[in-house]
Amino acid sequence: MKILSPLRSLATRLSLSLPLLCALSAGAQSAQTSSVHPAQFDQGRLWQAYTNHFVSSDGRVVDPMRGDMTTSEGQSYALFFALVQNDRARFDQLLGWTQSNLAHGDLGQHLPAWSWGKAKDGRWGLLDANSASDSDLWIAYDLLEAGRLWHEPHYVELGKRLAALIARREVADIPGFGPALMPGPVADFHVGGEWILNPSYEPVFLLDRLAAVDPAGPWADVAAMVPVLLEKSARGGFAMDWVCYSHGAGFTPCQANGKRTPPPVGSYDAIRVYLWAGMVAPAAPGRQRLLRAIPGMNGYLQHYPAPPEKIAADGTALPTPGPVGFSAALLPYLEGSGDQQAIAQQMGRLKSQLDEKTYLFGSSPTYYDQNLAMFGTGWADNSFQFGESGELLVRWSR
Repeated sequence: MKILSPLRSLATRLSLSLPLLCALSAGAQSAQTSSVHPAQFDQGRLWQAYTNHFVSSDGRVVDPMRGDMTTSEGQSYALFFALVQNDRARFDQLLGWTQSNLAHGDLGQHLPAWSWGKAKDGRWGLLDANSASDSDLWIAYDLLEAGRLWHEPHYVELGKRLAALIARREVADIPGFGPALMPGPVADFHVGGEWILNPSYEPVFLLDRLAAVDPAGPWADVAAMVPVLLEKSARGGFAMDWVCYSHGAGFTPCQANGKRTPPPVGSYDAIRVYLWAGMVAPAAPGRQRLLRAIPGMNGYLQHYPAPPEKIAADGTALPTPGPVGFSAALLPYLEGSGDQQAIAQQMGRLKSQLDEKTYLFGSSPTYYDQNLAMFGTGWADNSFQFGESGELLVRWSR
């Protein structure tokens, strides 16, 4: 893949060695904290409730709303939260199931399939062998940081091998735009003259971390283009779920398969764009540019008590409130804008929808809401943060 030379200086700036990151981590941990005080939720209890409700005894994350299907997304998020909670036994269980069932036994040689579950003939197994790059990126990051924090070289080596696979198969240099992480294998998302992207698939802190570990890879260049992607693809200041790019026409909202029907929206994927942007370390390059590219949600919450479930393709917010997980996802984003009133309002909504008996959010708890809640509240409660080079800062290692 061609690397754009104007971005090489950024790659050099981020080229920290793994030992150096280890040395810097302790100092960074005390510096990078959110100002949402004090801790509002018991993060250990949230993790335990999640595993009790959504994780099987063999390490499979189950989504009851989709026929008990398992996705690489679910596995990648659970690995992250196991690391945040210093739950190595669960981490190894999740990793073992993921490798055995989604990656033919080796994540260093095979990108994980994105879905596994019960087929129409009643048998359990892979439903779609294609990969999902956001999950792949998270798993590589989980392995790299688990290796650093738990002093386990095997994790680091496996994470590097997986990152190399992602770079070879899921990163493209788009003519007229630049390097980008495609949603999956490059050929699957280059349809005719269009390139199909998902802005929520590219958390900058993950890319920055991979750039620090693998400075020769495409990661710094991809990270440098994420603010540009948001600036050019947002509508009315709102992020979109899926966007299509063609040289000359630029970016337009679209569907994953490139078709324009039903109407494209900003919704369950796009809500993560605000979450990831807000969790970038304050001193990290590009953070303010990321936040400035998507001001729509902050403006909307000046007039409404809950975020909208959907944004139309023209950037108009539709009136139906989003689920409780949306409120959690916006906590880091709102912190970035310094809007304490909006933070308090969303925090109040979260508290009102937490079942103290189950310690799950929502009247009918869903897999996705709980993940968004653990990301948003865990960051706000300083259970974890991300350093300037994307390194994971966790409470238990301080």
